[in-house]
Amino acid sequence: MKIGIAKGLLYYKYHPFFMTFFAELGAEIIVSEDTNKSILDLGVKHCVDEACMPVKVFHGHVASLRGKCDAILIPRIMQVRRREYICPKFCGLPEMVIYNIPNLPDVISEPMYATDDKQLYEWARMAGRVVTRDRKTIRRAFYKAYSAQNEHAIGFNTLSYDMKVALAGHPYNIYDSYSNMNIVSKLNALGIGIITEEFVDEQDIDTEVGKLFKRPFWTFARNTYGFLATAYEKKMCDGII
Repeated sequence: MKIGIAKGLLYYKYHPFFMTFFAELGAEIIVSEDTNKSILDLGVKHCVDEACMPVKVFHGHVASLRGKCDAILIPRIMQVRRREYICPKFCGLPEMVIYNIPNLPDVISEPMYATDDKQLYEWARMAGRVVTRDRKTIRRAFYKAYSAQNEHAIGFNTLSYDMKVALAGHPYNIYDSYSNMNIVSKLNALGIGIITEEFVDEQDIDTEVGKLFKRPFWTFARNTYGFLATAYEKKMCDGII
């Protein structure tokens, strides 16, 4: 069985988990190509005008996978931390895609609450049934995927740069060079290295966020604030973008 994975939105943060999980179930993984003009044009063609560019890009990636796989993963990511939420566009993403792009194969769109292992395994149990009904295989694939995600480290090489800039933003903008107009390479060419929130310990982010008078509602906003506050306090960078 071939499972299509779109190289957009939170692919850049969670692809080790998704790819390992379905590969361990015995599926062949088909990943869409890097974002380019053709992908964006496809997304603009199939997506509603009011959607943001990252959602349009995701539509383009999904459309490019038609005819190449038996099922496409469209993660319905609801929560990754307790009492915090992510943009509503992720909650309704499967419906947006399904009703705007014709001739899609089966879609894997089970809700994902990643606030703890038990909740995350419930997603794996439901999503894994698309490939196999064997519970032991699904459980084994889940733990391997969980381990792969925890061991994965993303970020940029900063060792060869004396000047460093903290680059803040959603992962699907920071790590998609087409969407961000190749900002990382442009800064590197000026002799400037990049640090992102992955360079900061989660505990430090919690500490800085804990100083606020109100708990952030959005997880991405929490991460961005905690990262930038830590980078400033610890003098980790020479500037912020």
